[in-house]
Amino acid sequence: MRDKEIIYNRIKSEGILPLFYHDDTEVCIAVTKALFKANISIIEFTNRGKNAIKNLQAIIKERDSLMPDLLIGIGTVTNADEANLFIELGADFLVSPFFDESVNKAAVKGKVPYFPGCMTPREIHLATAAGCTTIKLFPGNVLGPAFVEAIRPLFNNIDFIVTGGVETNQENIASWFQSGVSAVGLGSKLITKNILANKDYNSLTEVAVSVKTLINQIKNNNR
Repeated sequence: MRDKEIIYNRIKSEGILPLFYHDDTEVCIAVTKALFKANISIIEFTNRGKNAIKNLQAIIKERDSLMPDLLIGIGTVTNADEANLFIELGADFLVSPFFDESVNKAAVKGKVPYFPGCMTPREIHLATAAGCTTIKLFPGNVLGPAFVEAIRPLFNNIDFIVTGGVETNQENIASWFQSGVSAVGLGSKLITKNILANKDYNSLTEVAVSVKTLINQIKNNNR
């Protein structure tokens, strides 16, 4: 069981949360290794396909043997049964596309962080009132950085991760951090269809290194 504060601090310090799903176990492990090679040490594997359970187990097994410092969370958790199962399998944290009270209770019982997806101030309020301290703003392409900037003063003690619509270029990423997010979630814009189709994992590592370097520069400039 990982210390919850380590997970919270890791997300804030790295500023990037890669997320992905793939049906093929070997591809999942290769993507994980490529990201870890880029010095990314926290990843979200999403529960979006028939092999989610099997592949999460394979990723965690590979992590425990070769990448012990890597934190692996599970995304798209929608109910307590899923939450309890993934906690039992060893997920370090849970992520949902919305706030679900039963998932939150399972996370509290299992002593793992829960990052619910929220889209309105009321949803954020309900999640924080239930004890959530890190909120996923989703979908980012609909909300936009101006939304984050507007609500930031209302939730000073909350960390925001924005997912959906985040690009890998400097202008887009900078706009999110300047608006007040602590981290950006990157899926298909980072782990692209071409990379997966061609199994070009070296390119994934190179892009991930570039994006992480860019985020560090932006965060330093914003201090």
